[in-house]
Amino acid sequence: MTKRALSKGIFAFSFPLAAMMAGGVQAAAPEMSAEELDRAGQIYFSRCAGCHGTLRKGATGPNLLPETTVDMGQRRLESIITFGTEGGMNNFDGILDEDEIELIAKYIQQTPEEPPEMSLADIRETWKIVVPQEEWPTEPQHDRNWENFMVTILRDRGAMGIIDGDTKELVTEAETGYAVHVAKESSDGRFWYVQGRDGRLSKIDLWMDPPQVTAEVFIGIDARDVAVSHYGEWKDKYVIGGAYWPPHFVIADAETMEPLKVVSTRGYDTEGNYVHEARVAALYNTPNAPSFLVNVKETGQVWQVDYSDIENLRIEQMETAEYLHDGFFDPSGRYFQIAANYSNKMVFVDTETRKRVGMLETGQIPHPGPGANWVDPECGPVAGTTHLGEGRMTFWGNDPENYPDQAWEICGSVETDGPGLFVRTHPESDNVWIDQAMHPEADVNQWVMVMNKETRELTPIHVADRPVEHDAVAVHMEYDQTGSEVWVSIWARGRGHQDDGAIVIFDDKTLEEKARVENLNTPTGKFNVYNRKNHVG
Repeated sequence: MTKRALSKGIFAFSFPLAAMMAGGVQAAAPEMSAEELDRAGQIYFSRCAGCHGTLRKGATGPNLLPETTVDMGQRRLESIITFGTEGGMNNFDGILDEDEIELIAKYIQQTPEEPPEMSLADIRETWKIVVPQEEWPTEPQHDRNWENFMVTILRDRGAMGIIDGDTKELVTEAETGYAVHVAKESSDGRFWYVQGRDGRLSKIDLWMDPPQVTAEVFIGIDARDVAVSHYGEWKDKYVIGGAYWPPHFVIADAETMEPLKVVSTRGYDTEGNYVHEARVAALYNTPNAPSFLVNVKETGQVWQVDYSDIENLRIEQMETAEYLHDGFFDPSGRYFQIAANYSNKMVFVDTETRKRVGMLETGQIPHPGPGANWVDPECGPVAGTTHLGEGRMTFWGNDPENYPDQAWEICGSVETDGPGLFVRTHPESDNVWIDQAMHPEADVNQWVMVMNKETRELTPIHVADRPVEHDAVAVHMEYDQTGSEVWVSIWARGRGHQDDGAIVIFDDKTLEEKARVENLNTPTGKFNVYNRKNHVG
């Protein structure tokens, strides 16, 4: 496999990957040309694979294999893709045109085949130094308050927008991989590591003027998450990237991004069934130990990978529940809380004993995103999650030392108007912000809910105020460095309107809009440098 073939991710192979993935056509499946298969494969990768899998075997979403889809028929498939479902699948009528919807409905009736694997040698072929270390600045080259930068995903643009939180100016757009899912910081917050869906793992230096990528490597064909070592003598020594395909994780040198080790995550689920497409869902550094948490989605296993000796990796495999997705730590940094969304559960892991300590059913398809921790007047310290399958935010006790009777038990829940992706708060705030981005209707997904921590009362806030046909949703909340502002993205996904995205900034006390950053291309997640490096929220 050549460097050129890998350098642009899933679409850059010398043969049409999407056509190869479709494989042999079922007798009852609609006929498709090679060109149609390739085009449909690109759409599927961009819009569908994250929930339904590279091999279409299902995960958060159901399987899309021909034995199911052919019987459903072209017309019904087109209807589901067009209008979405209230169970968590968004509508695509404002995102894809009629021809594209017809094409995807045909494509998911074909038989999938596996894309190529990648060895460590293949991965090393893609490693690229953009700015040599000897050219890195020894102090910030600009006079901006870089600790209040918002490192912002511009999803379909394939870039990270660096926004000055003080002036509300877009400083620059750093070129990265497509559809970045999350960004993780170095221990001092200067460097940011971002993982594109196309496998491109990039390192950004915020001290440069303007901030830019210093190095990159492709760790897979389809990838999702990243983490950086922050513990003891290994602080900022290693970065880990996790792939959906091939199902593996890669440990690289955090300074240079040179890939050092690749480890397969294929194995067995909690019932002993072999899982070939065992994808890495989420990655985290453990604050109190020299280890990464590798959450293997389809197996329902949390792996605690000790990086103190990467030549002799020590890995504890904790069985939890399927399918693992997003998670976050409690304020102490000891307990990890992650959604097993197919099982409708939150899972709790003690990273000091390296054992699972609890599981809790919270609602239909929990999805906490970066999560939220706060103090409830009845239950003490709690944490919460939104849900992809229903309009609900559920919260539970998470302080087993001081509140043992409340630990890992539901404290309460509030009903929102629709399913959401993210929940966020701040220690100095009276509020918990909840989005409703997964509801198919604009009169719900363009609003967020704000829950008062003391009374648990909900206040609806209209964010997106874009025409319905633009298909713009309000998504992902982040506080600024002061904890007084809440930044909410308007993710404009509609055809021809991707540049109409914006970030709306609210006063957390009055809940009134105070500023906007406009003309952004598909903004989604945002990460405040100060808050993230200090684990605030």
